Order: sequence, then C-alpha cells, then structure tokens
Amino acid sequence: MTPTDLREFDDPMFRLAQAQFLKAAGIMGLDENICERLLWPQRTMVVTLPFRQDDYHEVETVFGYRVQHVLTMGPTKGGIRYHESVNLGEVSALAMWMTWKCALMQLPFGGAKGGVCIDPTSLSRAELQRVTRRYTMEIISMIGPDKDIPAPDMGTNEQVMAWLMDTYSQQVGYAVPEVVTGKPVVLGGSLGRTEATGRGLVYLIQESAKHLGIDLSQSTAIVQGFGNVGSNTARFLEELGVRIVGVSDVSTGLWNENGLSISSLLDWVRNHKILKGCPSGDEVSNAELLERPCDILAPCAMQNQITGENAQRLQCRMVAEGANGPTTLEADAILNERGIFVLPDVLGNAGGVTVSYFEWVQDTQNYMWTLDEINSRLHGIMTNAFRRTIIRAERDKLDTRTAAMIEGIERVAQAKLSRGLFP
Repeated sequence: MTPTDLREFDDPMFRLAQAQFLKAAGIMGLDENICERLLWPQRTMVVTLPFRQDDYHEVETVFGYRVQHVLTMGPTKGGIRYHESVNLGEVSALAMWMTWKCALMQLPFGGAKGGVCIDPTSLSRAELQRVTRRYTMEIISMIGPDKDIPAPDMGTNEQVMAWLMDTYSQQVGYAVPEVVTGKPVVLGGSLGRTEATGRGLVYLIQESAKHLGIDLSQSTAIVQGFGNVGSNTARFLEELGVRIVGVSDVSTGLWNENGLSISSLLDWVRNHKILKGCPSGDEVSNAELLERPCDILAPCAMQNQITGENAQRLQCRMVAEGANGPTTLEADAILNERGIFVLPDVLGNAGGVTVSYFEWVQDTQNYMWTLDEINSRLHGIMTNAFRRTIIRAERDKLDTRTAAMIEGIERVAQAKLSRGLFP
C-alpha cells in the first residue's frame, strides 16, 4: 500500500500542510529523500474508546488520535483538541505545523498533536473527565516527559491537562507534572501559559507594525474567534491602544466602528457563554466580518477562513494568524499580489508551544520562573524568529510564510542529516 492509498489522511488541512511544505521544499532544493520522509508523520495511533454518558443508558464508541511527526529533535510536543470534526488527517497536519514551529523557535522538540472526535460543549464535567482519562490510558504508551508531551488545544484546557497528568501519574506510581504542559499552576503549570499564544501573537504584531511603519495607537483590528487565543489577542491589542472594531465566535460576529470594549465582551461571554445577543455592536456573519475594513485582521478561530474566493475582498494591511491553517495556498498568492503582509501561523501562534517549553523546563528542574522572566524570554525568542524570517524573506524574495517554513525545515533537515540513517 502506498501513502496515497491511505484515505484516513485525506483531509483539507493535511493537504494544505503538505502543499505548503512541498512549496518550501522545492524553493530551498531540499534533498528528495528527506522531503519524502518529512511529508508523512513518523508515528500515528488511532484508538477507539468507550464513552459512557451520565445517564448510563448508552455507551458510545469514540475515536481518538495521537500523531508524532518527527522524533529526530527530541521529545515530541503538541496539543490535544476535542472537536466533532477531528480526524487523522487534521491531527497529522497540526503535528506537521508543530514541527516547523518548534524548529523555527529553536526548541528541542519535534511536532505532535492529538485529538478526540467529540463535542466537548455537550459534555458534563463528569463525562469530560471520563473521556479524558480513558483517552489517556489508550495513548499512555506513546506519551511521557521524555517521549511526547501533550498540551491544551481547541476544546481542552488546564483542567483536562490536570486529569491527563493525574491518570498518567497513577499508572507510574508518583506525580509526573512534566508529562503535560498547560496545567494548573498548583500542579506545576507555568505562569503566563494560558495567555501565551495571544501574547506571542501581539508581540509579533508589534514587530510587524514597526516593519511596515504602522502606528498601532492609530490602528484598528478585527479578531475572528473569541476563545483563548482570540480574546487574549484582542485584550492585549486594546492595551496597546488599538481600536478593536470587530470580533466573532461560533455564534456571531460583532461590528462597531467606534470600537468594542473587550472587558465588556469578556463579561458578557462569562455570563452568556457566546457573543450572540451582546448589545455592544451590530451582529454580522463571520464571513462578512473578515471583509470589513481594518488595519489588522487576526483570524484566531478555525482553518480555511481566508480562501481564493474571499481574499480579493479583504480590506486590511496585515493578516496575523492566531489559528492554524486559516489561509489557503490560493489566498496566500492573492494576498502576496495585493501587498497584504501575512504573519504566518507557524510564526505568529508559536507563543503557546514556547511557554509550554518553559513549563516543561521548570518542571524538569523543579525551579519556577516569575511571570516577568517568562514574558521576557518569550519576547526574545519570538522576535528573534521574526527577524530571521524577515531577513530570509527579503534576501531570497520570498513571502513570509515560505520564509518562516524554510527556516524551520532547514533546521529539521540538518538534524536528520547529522543523525544519519539507521540501520
């Protein structure tokens, strides 16, 4: 059986991840053997687990996944997402992107990702805990502080990580906080981890603004997505004086050209769970919000939001990607043609895995850092990666996504060549 026969990988996200990689590999003249090796994940695990609902009347079979893309660089690292659309192809794409992110940030990890095909919003706390503990047991041979370190992703949070850590620790007989990151601080979690992805994205929006000559205090922004990444991105942008004219979540978009109060929106969501019905702005669709005028457009929700169909209608100066894979290859070409600056996902949303790395280091050393130390180190690592990307893009006349990916791919290729082939 050839890889092209593996229908489980046939997913738009994985096709996008592979296409982005092949484009970068072709430009950099990557060795064909290494190219073929990196085109597919090194390890995949597909599991089925029984899920018992609270009423005991039904036991549902749920699919779970864990994918490790590259094991060359050290332990693998990547989040676990709970979503009803999760499949092997999607998880493989996310694992591949994690490899380039880690390499671009010069972290000692390969990329991994996991997921359970379930809607977490429909579950009680007890149901969520049962799914998490059973999923942990199914993948327990694959994870470990020196093998593969999970973290939160879409649909999961620090409580899910606490259950995962506890389940693993129960099996080995002692507490192993370093088996996961993104857990509560009282269990060895790191200060600043929850908001790290949004904070890192805003650090690089600041760098991009300097590069483009944009005055953030006179700028407007639209943030698609109001979960962890989107809400923190909006909050930190507002603190810099950016006027947030639009936000959205799965329920609706909100538009107010005079500016939205992020603290008011957070209060509303805290009480109502979703943005729909919030009186702070006019309700618009997610698709319409993307096309409204702004200086900074930050897609922080789902993949495939900016496409060949709508890229021509965007009215922004910068696209800052907080989500994974929000822009298709066709849209990339259009944005590049139009001169819209793209802060690509492998660079822009790498703050989460960077602070996860800090958390893992703190746990292995049993020495905790202050929030100022964490934010300072995060800023240093991310701005260094940004500068390397911009230098490569300008020197080789590349778009920023391709430049960022080549920075990461080149590091992985060098590591593979250094280790050689066994046997």
